[in-house]
Amino acid sequence: MRYWLMKSEPNCWSWAQQVQKGVESWDGVRNYQAANNVKAMRLGDLAFFYHSNIGKEIVGIVEIAREYYPDETDSSGRFGRVDVKALQPFPRPVSLKEIKEHPVLKDMALIRQSRLSVSPVSEEEWRVLCALGGVALPLFHDP
Repeated sequence: MRYWLMKSEPNCWSWAQQVQKGVESWDGVRNYQAANNVKAMRLGDLAFFYHSNIGKEIVGIVEIAREYYPDETDSSGRFGRVDVKALQPFPRPVSLKEIKEHPVLKDMALIRQSRLSVSPVSEEEWRVLCALGGVALPLFHDP
């Protein structure tokens, strides 16, 4: 299993909307590096749901429910999407400020490549962020 961080502007698509919908397509990724990360996602991988621009914090965890397939919102036909399933909220959201200040997280892709909308998260980063957010590990999910 791999771990990811997926950014969404809460005024466009929020954690509350994701929870209400349950499973939803994650489309609109147009950066090639982020798109390659989307292509690398596998069924059952887990991702942090990150509110960007407004809030700038990790607010929940989603699971990849469907692997890469064409993104119909892309008229060029070059980009794809995955479906994500809301798993659980963070009992305590973890802010970008906290992430930047934590020594284990200082080299996280979120910090180094701040404009990337989809980025990998190492297992160690995943564990630290879950602990900061009050998420008990191991996190069980349906494959």
